[in-house]
Amino acid sequence: MRVLIIGGTKFIGPHVVKQLTEMGHHDITLFHRGQTTCELPPNVQHIYGDKKHLEQFKDDFKKLSPDVVVDLIAFTEDDSRMVIHTLKGITDRLITISSQDVYRAFGIVTKAENGPLEPVPITEASSLRVNRFPYQDPSKDPNDWCNKYDKILVEDIVMNSPHIQGTILRLPAVYGPNDQQHRLCKYLKLKHISDQRPFILIDEKFSNWVWTHSYVENVAYAIALAMTNPRSIGRIYNVGDPQSRSMLDFIHEIGSLQNWKGQIIVAPEGRLPVDMTMPLEMEQQMLVDSRLIREELGFSEMVPFKDGLKATIEWELANKPSETFDYAKEDQIIRELQLS
Repeated sequence: MRVLIIGGTKFIGPHVVKQLTEMGHHDITLFHRGQTTCELPPNVQHIYGDKKHLEQFKDDFKKLSPDVVVDLIAFTEDDSRMVIHTLKGITDRLITISSQDVYRAFGIVTKAENGPLEPVPITEASSLRVNRFPYQDPSKDPNDWCNKYDKILVEDIVMNSPHIQGTILRLPAVYGPNDQQHRLCKYLKLKHISDQRPFILIDEKFSNWVWTHSYVENVAYAIALAMTNPRSIGRIYNVGDPQSRSMLDFIHEIGSLQNWKGQIIVAPEGRLPVDMTMPLEMEQQMLVDSRLIREELGFSEMVPFKDGLKATIEWELANKPSETFDYAKEDQIIRELQLS
C-alpha cells in the first residue's frame, strides 16, 4: 500500500509508522512541518509543509497517489473540509482520528450538558454532545484552535463526503512515552509516589471514577489495522482498553510498579478544598466499549497493561513537568481527617 499520514511525528504517529512497517512492505509518506525529534525508519518519505496550506501540496499528493490517507491532526470543521477538497480525486480512503469527547457523556462530565446520566458502557451508537466546541475559551482569540475544535463536526464532514470513503477512530485517554499532557503526573499521583510521600490524598468521587484509557502503542496498532483492512470503510470505532480501571485502581497499579509502600486516603465528598478536586461531574462514568473494532478488525492489545504503564512511568520520571504540590497543606488535611 501507498500510505500518506498527515501529522504523525510526535506522540501516536511514530508508533503507527512502526506498526505499518512491521505489518508489510508499505510505502509510507509523512506530511509534517519538519519539527519532529522522534526517530523514524529510514525508508519513510517526507513532505514538509504546514497543514494550513495543505492545498499547495496537491501536486505532491497526486504524484504519491496514496491508497489510504490518515489524518492524525483533524481538529476543526475547516480542517476536514480542506483535507477532503485537497484529496478529491487523489485517494479513495481517509481515516480520521477522533476522540471520545464527542459523546454526550463527556459533555455531562465537563458540565456542559444537562439532563440524566448517560448509560454505560458507551458504544459507537451512544448519544453525542448537543453542545458544540467543548474547549471554548472566551479569553482567547476567536480563531484560536480551542474555540473552533469539535470532533463531531470533523466526523460529519468525513463520513458524509461523496468524494471519499471515511473511517473514524474515537480514541480514549492515551498515555505513554511523549505524552505532552503528562496524565500520570497530573492526576494519577506519580509525582507523589516518586517523592515517596507516605500518604496520597484523593477525593472519593475521583477515586471511583472510571475513564477508559489505552497505551499509545496499542492505539497505533488499532489505527494500522483500520488502514490495512478494507472492512473499516464507512465505519466508526471506539478504541480503548477492554478493562477500564477506576482512578483508585490506576494509582494502586502505579504504586505497585514503583514499590511504593504508602497509603491512599480517600477523602469523603466535600472534605477537600476546591483547588484539590477536579471540576468534573464524576457521577458520569466514561466507560467505553471497544468490542466493535475487536470483532470486525481483530484488534487486541499488542502491549500488556503493566508493560505499557511501566514504560510510561519511566518516561514520565525522566521528563517530569515543572509542577509542584502543597504537601504541607495535604498533610494538614490528612491530620484533620484522621482526627474526625
